Amino acid sequence: MQYTTQMDAAKKGIITKQMENVLKNEDLSREKLLQNLASGQLVIPANKNHKNAAGIAVGKGASTKINVNLGVSEDCSNIDMEIKKVEKSLEYKTDAIMDLSTYGATQKFRQKMVEISPVMLGTVPMYDAARLYDGDAYKLSVDEIFDIVKTHAEDGIDS
Repeated sequence: MQYTTQMDAAKKGIITKQMENVLKNEDLSREKLLQNLASGQLVIPANKNHKNAAGIAVGKGASTKINVNLGVSEDCSNIDMEIKKVEKSLEYKTDAIMDLSTYGATQKFRQKMVEISPVMLGTVPMYDAARLYDGDAYKLSVDEIFDIVKTHAEDGIDS
C-alpha cells in the first residue's frame, strides 16, 4: 500500500476504493474530495483492518449521515440479538454504527460487527476499559487505556 490513511492518500493524489465509493454517493468532484480530505475538512473513517469498509465521508461537502447506537449491556447481553440489529440497520441503509457495549463478550461482538458491516464503525474504548477493570476507570494507567484503544483498532473499528 502506498499510503497509510485516507488523508495521506489524498495528499498523494491517490484515489482509494473508499474514495471511489464517496464519489458515487456524494455531490463532490474528485478534486474537491482530495482537497477536503488532504486539509482535514473531510474524513473517511476506514481502518485497514475493516476489510469491507465501503468508505463514507463526514465533513465539509458531505451529506448528513445516519448513525445507529447499539451494543451489549448487563441488562441485555444477547450478542445474536445485537447482530440482528446490525443487520437490520444495514438493511435500512444506516451510514454508521456506534457500539456502546459495556458488558460481556464485547470483543466477540465487535469482531462480528466488523466482519459483516461495510459502514463506519465506532466504539467507546473507555466503556470497555471500565468493564475490563471492574468499573474503576479512574485507576487505569495511560498504557492500559491505550492498550484497549489498540485492541479496538486491531479489531477493525474505524473511530
